[in-house]
Amino acid sequence: MKKQLVFLFALLLSSLALQAQTQQDSIVFKATTYDYGTIVEGGDGSCEFVFTNQGKSPLLLTNVHASCGCTAPEWTKAPISPGETGVIKVKYNTAILGAFRKTITVNSTAANAMVVLNISGTVTPKI
Repeated sequence: MKKQLVFLFALLLSSLALQAQTQQDSIVFKATTYDYGTIVEGGDGSCEFVFTNQGKSPLLLTNVHASCGCTAPEWTKAPISPGETGVIKVKYNTAILGAFRKTITVNSTAANAMVVLNISGTVTPKI
C-alpha cells in the first residue's frame, strides 16, 4: 500500500511539473487570421501578426514558412524575452487575381511549438 501511495504521489508531481512547463513556455498571438477583404491588383498585400512570449524563458522562432511562394513571411530572428512581443510580417503577391486562402506555419521553442496563421482575401483587376 505504501508503494502505491508513493507511486501516485510521484505521478501527481510529474503531472504538475509537466503542466507548469506547458504554462511557462507559450507563444500567444493577438490574432491568427487576417482577412484582406478585396484588394486591387498591385495593391498592398502586407499584414502583421503580433505575438507575445508568455513564458519564463526566451522564445525563439525556429522556422516560419508559407503554404506557397506567393506569400512571403519575415519574422523576428532574435530571441524574444519573457513578456516581450515579436512580429511576423506577411506579404501576399497581389499580382495574382482571384480569391486566395493561404497559411503560414510558425515553429518555435514554445510548448505550443507549431501555430498556423491564416490569410485570405480577393484580388480584383485594376480598372
